[in-house]
Amino acid sequence: MVKNYISAKIARRQHVAENVLELVLTPIADSEFPHWEPGAHIDLALPQQDQGDGPIIRQYSLCGDPVNLSEYRIGVLREPEGRGGSAYIHDQLNVGDTVEISAPRNHFPFTSGQKTLFIAGGIGITPILPMVVKSISEDNDWQLIIAARSRTRLPFADLIAGLPQERIYCHCDDKQGRLDLAALLHGRGVETTVYSCGPARLLDALQELNRDAPWQLRIERFTASTVIDDTDNRPFEVICKRSGKTLYVPANKSLLEVLKNAGIKIDSSCRDGICGTCEIEVLSGTLHHRDQVLTREERIEGTHMMACVSRARGDVLELNI
Repeated sequence: MVKNYISAKIARRQHVAENVLELVLTPIADSEFPHWEPGAHIDLALPQQDQGDGPIIRQYSLCGDPVNLSEYRIGVLREPEGRGGSAYIHDQLNVGDTVEISAPRNHFPFTSGQKTLFIAGGIGITPILPMVVKSISEDNDWQLIIAARSRTRLPFADLIAGLPQERIYCHCDDKQGRLDLAALLHGRGVETTVYSCGPARLLDALQELNRDAPWQLRIERFTASTVIDDTDNRPFEVICKRSGKTLYVPANKSLLEVLKNAGIKIDSSCRDGICGTCEIEVLSGTLHHRDQVLTREERIEGTHMMACVSRARGDVLELNI
Protein backbone atom coordinates (compact mmCIF):
# COMPACT_ATOMS: atom_id res chain seq x y z
CA MET A 1 0.00 0.00 0.00
CA VAL A 2 1.05 3.60 -0.48
CA LYS A 3 1.83 5.34 2.80
CA ASN A 4 0.84 8.82 3.90
CA TYR A 5 3.97 10.93 3.82
CA ILE A 6 5.05 13.88 5.96
CA SER A 7 6.64 16.96 4.39
CA ALA A 8 9.95 17.89 5.99
CA LYS A 9 12.59 20.53 5.35
CA ILE A 10 16.33 19.95 5.29
CA ALA A 11 17.51 22.27 8.06
CA ARG A 12 21.17 21.24 8.09
CA ARG A 13 23.53 18.90 6.28
CA GLN A 14 27.11 17.99 7.13
CA HIS A 15 29.60 15.25 6.42
CA VAL A 16 30.23 13.18 9.54
CA ALA A 17 32.74 10.77 7.96
CA GLU A 18 34.17 9.94 4.58
CA ASN A 19 31.17 9.37 2.27
CA VAL A 20 28.68 9.76 5.14
CA LEU A 21 26.27 12.70 5.12
CA GLU A 22 24.07 13.68 8.06
CA LEU A 23 20.75 15.34 7.29
CA VAL A 24 18.77 17.18 9.95
CA LEU A 25 15.08 17.35 9.04
CA THR A 26 12.44 19.63 10.57
CA PRO A 27 8.64 19.41 10.20
CA ILE A 28 6.80 21.85 7.95
CA ALA A 29 3.12 21.46 8.87
CA ASP A 30 3.50 20.77 12.60
CA SER A 31 5.82 21.81 15.39
CA GLU A 32 6.86 18.22 16.09
CA PHE A 33 7.42 14.96 14.26
CA PRO A 34 5.71 11.71 15.36
CA HIS A 35 7.09 9.89 18.40
CA TRP A 36 9.73 7.21 17.86
CA GLU A 37 11.85 4.78 19.85
CA PRO A 38 15.50 3.72 19.40
CA GLY A 39 15.94 1.36 16.46
CA ALA A 40 13.31 3.08 14.33
CA HIS A 41 13.76 4.18 10.73
CA ILE A 42 11.92 6.36 8.24
CA ASP A 43 11.27 6.05 4.52
CA LEU A 44 12.62 8.89 2.42
CA ALA A 45 10.76 9.35 -0.89
CA LEU A 46 13.03 10.89 -3.50
CA PRO A 47 11.71 12.74 -6.58
CA GLN A 48 13.26 10.32 -9.00
CA GLN A 49 11.56 7.51 -10.90
CA ASP A 50 12.35 3.99 -9.66
CA GLN A 51 11.96 1.49 -12.50
CA GLY A 52 9.15 3.65 -13.87
CA ASP A 53 6.67 3.01 -11.06
CA GLY A 54 7.07 5.91 -8.68
CA PRO A 55 9.63 7.71 -6.55
CA ILE A 56 12.73 6.07 -5.15
CA ILE A 57 12.06 5.07 -1.55
CA ARG A 58 14.97 4.45 0.79
CA GLN A 59 15.13 3.62 4.48
CA TYR A 60 17.34 5.45 6.96
CA SER A 61 17.68 4.83 10.69
CA LEU A 62 16.91 7.74 12.97
CA CYS A 63 20.11 8.56 14.81
CA GLY A 64 19.18 11.56 16.97
CA ASP A 65 17.63 11.82 20.42
CA PRO A 66 14.10 10.33 20.56
CA VAL A 67 13.13 12.96 23.13
CA ASN A 68 13.69 15.78 20.62
CA LEU A 69 10.74 15.62 18.21
CA SER A 70 11.50 19.03 16.69
CA GLU A 71 13.91 17.28 14.33
CA TYR A 72 14.85 13.95 12.81
CA ARG A 73 18.48 13.06 12.08
CA ILE A 74 19.65 10.47 9.57
CA GLY A 75 23.06 9.38 8.30
CA VAL A 76 23.42 8.49 4.62
CA LEU A 77 26.35 6.45 3.30
CA ARG A 78 27.13 7.04 -0.35
CA GLU A 79 26.84 3.62 -2.02
CA PRO A 80 28.97 3.58 -5.21
CA GLU A 81 27.29 0.38 -6.36
CA GLY A 82 23.80 1.30 -5.18
CA ARG A 83 20.72 2.12 -7.25
CA GLY A 84 21.15 5.88 -7.11
CA GLY A 85 19.31 6.89 -3.95
CA SER A 86 22.33 7.74 -1.81
CA ALA A 87 24.07 9.54 -4.69
CA TYR A 88 20.98 11.68 -5.23
CA ILE A 89 20.88 12.63 -1.55
CA HIS A 90 24.58 13.51 -1.46
CA ASP A 91 24.63 15.42 -4.74
CA GLN A 92 21.17 16.96 -5.12
CA LEU A 93 19.57 17.64 -1.74
CA ASN A 94 20.44 20.95 -0.12
CA VAL A 95 19.49 23.00 2.93
CA GLY A 96 15.99 24.41 2.46
CA ASP A 97 14.80 21.61 0.18
CA THR A 98 11.54 19.81 0.99
CA VAL A 99 11.45 16.02 1.17
CA GLU A 100 8.68 13.53 1.87
CA ILE A 101 9.18 11.07 4.71
CA SER A 102 7.11 8.36 6.35
CA ALA A 103 6.23 8.09 10.00
CA PRO A 104 8.85 6.03 11.88
CA ARG A 105 8.67 2.23 11.86
CA ASN A 106 10.67 -0.04 14.12
CA HIS A 107 11.85 -3.53 13.17
CA PHE A 108 14.86 -3.28 15.54
CA PRO A 109 13.27 -2.45 18.93
CA PHE A 110 15.47 -1.87 21.95
CA THR A 111 14.60 -3.19 25.41
CA SER A 112 16.37 -1.11 28.04
CA GLY A 113 17.08 -2.01 31.64
CA GLN A 114 19.32 -4.96 30.85
CA LYS A 115 23.05 -5.53 30.46
CA THR A 116 23.72 -4.51 26.88
CA LEU A 117 26.63 -4.76 24.47
CA PHE A 118 26.28 -2.66 21.33
CA ILE A 119 28.38 -3.66 18.31
CA ALA A 120 28.30 -1.32 15.31
CA GLY A 121 30.12 -1.57 12.02
CA GLY A 122 30.52 1.65 10.04
CA ILE A 123 27.18 3.22 9.11
CA GLY A 124 25.55 0.60 11.35
CA ILE A 125 26.14 3.03 14.22
CA THR A 126 23.04 5.00 13.18
CA PRO A 127 20.33 2.86 14.86
CA ILE A 128 22.67 2.12 17.77
CA LEU A 129 23.32 5.73 18.84
CA PRO A 130 19.78 6.38 20.15
CA MET A 131 19.99 3.12 22.11
CA VAL A 132 23.20 4.34 23.73
CA VAL A 133 21.60 7.71 24.53
CA LYS A 134 18.66 5.97 26.19
CA SER A 135 20.97 3.64 28.13
CA ILE A 136 22.89 6.65 29.46
CA SER A 137 19.72 8.51 30.45
CA GLU A 138 18.45 5.46 32.35
CA ASP A 139 21.83 4.68 33.94
CA ASN A 140 21.89 1.19 32.45
CA ASP A 141 24.86 -1.19 32.21
CA TRP A 142 26.12 -0.88 28.63
CA GLN A 143 29.21 -1.02 26.43
CA LEU A 144 29.75 0.04 22.82
CA ILE A 145 32.11 -1.54 20.31
CA ILE A 146 32.32 0.36 17.04
CA ALA A 147 34.43 -0.75 14.11
CA ALA A 148 35.36 1.06 10.91
CA ARG A 149 37.91 0.58 8.16
CA SER A 150 39.74 3.73 9.25
CA ARG A 151 39.31 6.75 11.51
CA THR A 152 38.16 8.87 8.57
CA ARG A 153 35.37 6.34 7.89
CA LEU A 154 34.07 6.30 11.46
CA PRO A 155 30.64 8.03 11.37
CA PHE A 156 29.78 10.54 14.08
CA ALA A 157 33.26 10.35 15.62
CA ASP A 158 32.85 13.78 17.28
CA LEU A 159 29.56 12.76 18.86
CA ILE A 160 31.00 9.45 20.05
CA ALA A 161 33.94 11.32 21.59
CA GLY A 162 31.47 13.09 23.88
CA LEU A 163 30.10 9.83 25.31
CA PRO A 164 31.55 8.04 28.39
CA GLN A 165 34.81 6.75 26.92
CA GLU A 166 35.32 4.10 29.59
CA ARG A 167 32.37 2.22 28.07
CA ILE A 168 33.46 2.54 24.43
CA TYR A 169 35.96 0.62 22.31
CA CYS A 170 36.70 2.05 18.85
CA HIS A 171 38.42 -0.27 16.40
CA CYS A 172 39.97 0.80 13.09
CA ASP A 173 40.93 -2.03 10.74
CA ASP A 174 43.76 -0.13 9.05
CA LYS A 175 45.60 0.22 12.37
CA GLN A 176 44.49 -2.85 14.32
CA GLY A 177 43.58 -5.50 11.77
CA ARG A 178 40.29 -7.36 11.73
CA LEU A 179 38.07 -7.12 14.81
CA ASP A 180 38.37 -10.22 17.04
CA LEU A 181 34.73 -10.75 17.94
CA ALA A 182 35.32 -14.07 19.67
CA ALA A 183 37.75 -12.48 22.12
CA LEU A 184 35.47 -9.51 22.80
CA LEU A 185 32.48 -11.76 23.47
CA HIS A 186 34.33 -14.40 25.50
CA GLY A 187 32.76 -14.90 28.91
CA ARG A 188 29.56 -13.00 28.16
CA GLY A 189 26.65 -14.69 29.90
CA VAL A 190 22.92 -15.07 29.53
CA GLU A 191 22.40 -11.71 31.22
CA THR A 192 23.94 -9.88 28.22
CA THR A 193 21.99 -8.87 25.13
CA VAL A 194 23.99 -7.88 22.06
CA TYR A 195 22.50 -5.34 19.66
CA SER A 196 24.35 -5.08 16.37
CA CYS A 197 24.06 -3.40 12.99
CA GLY A 198 26.65 -3.25 10.25
CA PRO A 199 27.96 -5.08 7.19
CA ALA A 200 26.87 -8.63 6.44
CA ARG A 201 30.28 -10.08 7.35
CA LEU A 202 30.00 -8.69 10.89
CA LEU A 203 26.44 -9.87 11.43
CA ASP A 204 27.07 -13.30 9.94
CA ALA A 205 30.05 -13.75 12.28
CA LEU A 206 27.96 -12.75 15.30
CA GLN A 207 25.22 -15.18 14.38
CA GLU A 208 27.76 -17.97 14.05
CA LEU A 209 29.28 -17.16 17.46
CA ASN A 210 25.82 -16.97 19.00
CA ARG A 211 24.93 -20.56 18.03
CA ASP A 212 26.66 -22.02 21.07
CA ALA A 213 26.72 -18.93 23.30
CA PRO A 214 24.38 -18.00 26.16
CA TRP A 215 24.10 -14.28 25.32
CA GLN A 216 21.12 -12.97 23.37
CA LEU A 217 21.54 -11.42 19.91
CA ARG A 218 19.45 -8.77 18.14
CA ILE A 219 20.58 -7.56 14.71
CA GLU A 220 19.49 -5.28 11.91
CA ARG A 221 20.67 -5.78 8.35
CA PHE A 222 21.00 -3.12 5.65
CA THR A 223 21.58 -5.79 2.97
CA ALA A 224 20.13 -9.26 2.44
CA SER A 225 22.15 -12.05 4.06
CA THR A 226 21.35 -14.72 1.48
CA VAL A 227 20.16 -15.08 -2.08
CA ILE A 228 16.58 -16.31 -2.02
CA ASP A 229 16.14 -19.80 -3.45
CA ASP A 230 13.23 -19.58 -5.86
CA THR A 231 13.44 -23.16 -7.15
CA ASP A 232 10.43 -24.17 -5.05
CA ASN A 233 8.25 -21.27 -6.20
CA ARG A 234 4.70 -22.30 -6.97
CA PRO A 235 1.94 -20.25 -8.61
CA PHE A 236 -0.97 -18.96 -6.55
CA GLU A 237 -3.97 -16.66 -6.71
CA VAL A 238 -4.50 -13.45 -4.76
CA ILE A 239 -7.83 -11.90 -3.94
CA CYS A 240 -7.40 -8.16 -3.40
CA LYS A 241 -10.35 -7.28 -1.19
CA ARG A 242 -10.27 -3.48 -1.32
CA SER A 243 -9.45 -3.11 -5.00
CA GLY A 244 -11.82 -5.90 -6.03
CA LYS A 245 -9.24 -7.68 -8.19
CA THR A 246 -8.31 -11.34 -8.37
CA LEU A 247 -4.81 -11.90 -9.74
CA TYR A 248 -2.66 -14.86 -10.75
CA VAL A 249 0.94 -14.93 -9.50
CA PRO A 250 3.07 -17.26 -11.66
CA ALA A 251 6.08 -19.08 -10.29
CA ASN A 252 8.53 -16.78 -12.08
CA LYS A 253 7.12 -13.49 -10.75
CA SER A 254 6.89 -11.95 -7.30
CA LEU A 255 3.65 -10.86 -5.71
CA LEU A 256 4.97 -7.29 -5.78
CA GLU A 257 5.50 -7.42 -9.54
CA VAL A 258 2.01 -8.76 -10.17
CA LEU A 259 0.35 -6.16 -7.94
CA LYS A 260 2.19 -3.28 -9.61
CA ASN A 261 1.51 -4.60 -13.10
CA ALA A 262 -2.19 -4.69 -12.20
CA GLY A 263 -2.11 -1.01 -11.27
CA ILE A 264 -2.30 -1.53 -7.51
CA LYS A 265 -0.17 1.12 -5.85
CA ILE A 266 2.20 -0.29 -3.27
CA ASP A 267 5.40 1.26 -1.94
CA SER A 268 8.58 -0.78 -2.31
CA SER A 269 12.30 -0.29 -1.99
CA CYS A 270 14.85 -3.06 -1.36
CA ARG A 271 13.05 -5.90 -3.20
CA ASP A 272 15.10 -8.27 -1.01
CA GLY A 273 12.84 -8.61 2.03
CA ILE A 274 14.90 -6.53 4.44
CA CYS A 275 13.33 -3.06 4.60
CA GLY A 276 9.65 -3.68 5.32
CA THR A 277 8.38 -1.05 2.88
CA CYS A 278 6.12 -3.43 0.91
CA GLU A 279 4.50 -4.99 3.98
CA ILE A 280 0.85 -5.84 3.36
CA GLU A 281 -1.96 -7.22 5.51
CA VAL A 282 -3.07 -10.80 4.88
CA LEU A 283 -6.70 -11.67 5.60
CA SER A 284 -6.52 -15.40 4.88
CA GLY A 285 -4.17 -18.00 3.45
CA THR A 286 -0.98 -19.82 4.45
CA LEU A 287 2.28 -17.94 3.97
CA HIS A 288 5.82 -18.84 2.94
CA HIS A 289 7.83 -16.09 4.64
CA ARG A 290 11.21 -15.28 3.09
CA ASP A 291 11.86 -11.84 4.55
CA GLN A 292 14.30 -10.77 7.25
CA VAL A 293 11.92 -8.28 8.88
CA LEU A 294 9.16 -10.16 10.69
CA THR A 295 9.80 -11.82 14.03
CA ARG A 296 9.11 -15.51 14.63
CA GLU A 297 5.94 -14.55 16.50
CA GLU A 298 4.75 -12.33 13.65
CA ARG A 299 5.34 -15.11 11.16
CA ILE A 300 3.29 -17.51 13.25
CA GLU A 301 0.44 -14.97 13.41
CA GLY A 302 0.42 -14.92 9.61
CA THR A 303 -1.30 -11.54 9.29
CA HIS A 304 1.39 -9.68 7.33
CA MET A 305 3.87 -10.42 4.56
CA MET A 306 6.52 -8.72 2.43
CA ALA A 307 5.22 -8.67 -1.14
CA CYS A 308 8.68 -8.53 -2.71
CA VAL A 309 9.85 -11.98 -1.54
CA SER A 310 7.19 -13.90 0.37
CA ARG A 311 4.60 -16.12 -1.27
CA ALA A 312 1.64 -18.41 -0.60
CA ARG A 313 2.12 -21.99 0.56
CA GLY A 314 -1.37 -22.82 -0.63
CA ASP A 315 -3.39 -21.93 -3.69
CA VAL A 316 -5.02 -18.66 -2.58
CA LEU A 317 -4.23 -15.58 -0.49
CA GLU A 318 -6.70 -12.87 0.44
CA LEU A 319 -5.07 -9.47 0.94
CA ASN A 320 -6.33 -6.22 2.42
CA ILE A 321 -5.37 -4.10 -0.57
